[in-house]
Amino acid sequence: MRKLSACIAAFAAGIGLWTSAQAGTLILGAYPNSLITVNDQNGSITGRIQLQTGLPIAMRLSNDKKRLYVSTNDHTGIEVIDVASRKVINSFVLDTETTRYRFSGGTPDPSGKYFYTMLTQIDKELDHYNVTSLKMAKIDLEQKKILQTLDIPKADENDFRGYGRGKFEISPDGKYLYQFGDKVMIMDAATLKIVDRIELSKPDLPGFENVNFGAALDTFIDPNHYISVFNAPDQFRHLPVFGVANFDLTTRQYTFAPIGPAPQSMTGLQVAPNKKDAYVVVSTTLNATNKRCEIWHFDLTTNVMKNKSEFTCKTRFYYGMSRDGKKLYIYGASFDLEVYDAQTLKYEKTWDLQNDITMAGYVLVN
Repeated sequence: MRKLSACIAAFAAGIGLWTSAQAGTLILGAYPNSLITVNDQNGSITGRIQLQTGLPIAMRLSNDKKRLYVSTNDHTGIEVIDVASRKVINSFVLDTETTRYRFSGGTPDPSGKYFYTMLTQIDKELDHYNVTSLKMAKIDLEQKKILQTLDIPKADENDFRGYGRGKFEISPDGKYLYQFGDKVMIMDAATLKIVDRIELSKPDLPGFENVNFGAALDTFIDPNHYISVFNAPDQFRHLPVFGVANFDLTTRQYTFAPIGPAPQSMTGLQVAPNKKDAYVVVSTTLNATNKRCEIWHFDLTTNVMKNKSEFTCKTRFYYGMSRDGKKLYIYGASFDLEVYDAQTLKYEKTWDLQNDITMAGYVLVN
């Protein structure tokens, strides 16, 4: 556990984790075709960004935090937003009268010229629809079209199943793509071909096996590293353990810092600006109709759980943190955002967002 505390402190120092106590802005997807901006201290709606291509289903902030890439559902659209001005600077759809595409999220290259994702293509034939298997895709944001696709090899299909937002990254030089799961799949960005695979069935983590990378930590945006929560069973009793993983996107070296026994279901890891407080949300399904949800609060300086608190489960939800690390949020697929005190974990209030919120996640900006 001391390794974890040092690991988190090094990550935060290296990438400039929030240093300002000023209020931040939450950007959330809103039905039917917009994003709303919310003051992260009082819940006031500060603006709305109207989208031109439909319902937002995924968002991705560029590594320099200057542009926001939004995927939309109605006609498979992509919109690029200038974060400073809150203006849409690029917008287009990929669907045609006879061809539809389905994808959720992806990653832009460092230049902002290309967008990489995985998609399914649906072609309307005379008497039926032809649905392809999952493909890698390179989208040209300037030409506003799919530039290249490549079928995933049959032997690797299972490793790409379940691909979702936040598990797809690109190297700082834009040459290689990474997909994280039971393996780390490495692809050439120019050809989309798989050039290497890092097996995680026997990781460099004494006493553990079968590591699985999770979604990236929302707290950290670092073009050089993929920092996530991982799960792995120990090789003796086969009990699941969770921790923090750091994958260097340049050298392909990685480290793991175990935290403790893994719950049945866990959502991410948030680390406060003080680098001392960390939070996860866990869910336990007791039976077909009964579900228990809790916030767990860790002290990284003493390496212990400080406290935990149960909250009312939602069918689907996200959780997040305010810019100053003093508030935690539970929200998703509703008009409400519930606010909890980050130290006591007690419920404070519910913000009425005045709009039904999509499950596109959220981003936190200045």
